[in-house]
Amino acid sequence: MAFTMEHLLPNPDQELARTALISVRRVLAEHQGQDGPVTLTVADEAEPVVVPRAAIDLLVSVLANMAAGQSVSIVPLHAELTTQQAAEILNVSRPFVVKMLNEGRIAYRLVGTHRRIRADSLLGYQRDNDVRGRSAADELTRLGQEMGVAR
Repeated sequence: MAFTMEHLLPNPDQELARTALISVRRVLAEHQGQDGPVTLTVADEAEPVVVPRAAIDLLVSVLANMAAGQSVSIVPLHAELTTQQAAEILNVSRPFVVKMLNEGRIAYRLVGTHRRIRADSLLGYQRDNDVRGRSAADELTRLGQEMGVAR
């Protein structure tokens, strides 16, 4: 792939997301420890908007990914995904997802001959896999330190 000037310049949406992220994080830092609803002031609106804290946390996550140039998908936990969609979320091949389904590592159901994976099942697998990966990395670090290889 040839790089053009377009590839070198920041995407305007990335810059806007980065600026918004800094502002939102600053406000959240000022109100640390408060888990209740958050009141937002929207330009050109007479009344402030009150939103759940979880929505603001999600907004922070979306802005952080956008600022990093990453795409973002929001999937309800009860949604059913195709094997291709699951593969894209896990950043693996579709055949790899099918193999994990067949091994029983991710729960799914059949709709005719098509596999459907609940998003919460897929995200549970991803979370467990991340924990296993961190545990393995921690163990390798510990062993390296014991052997005097890593510090």
